Amino acid sequence: MEAIICQTCDEVITYVESEKVGTLYGKCTGCEKHDHNTEQ
Repeated sequence: MEAIICQTCDEVITYVESEKVGTLYGKCTGCEKHDHNTEQ
């Protein structure tokens, strides 16, 4: 079981079944929308 964590706000997005135990980083939908509004 791996947790997918938002690299922007550190909230848990979801958990996925996996042979390994660990953490994956992605972006939650809230942060993805925020990034599109404020491009740097």
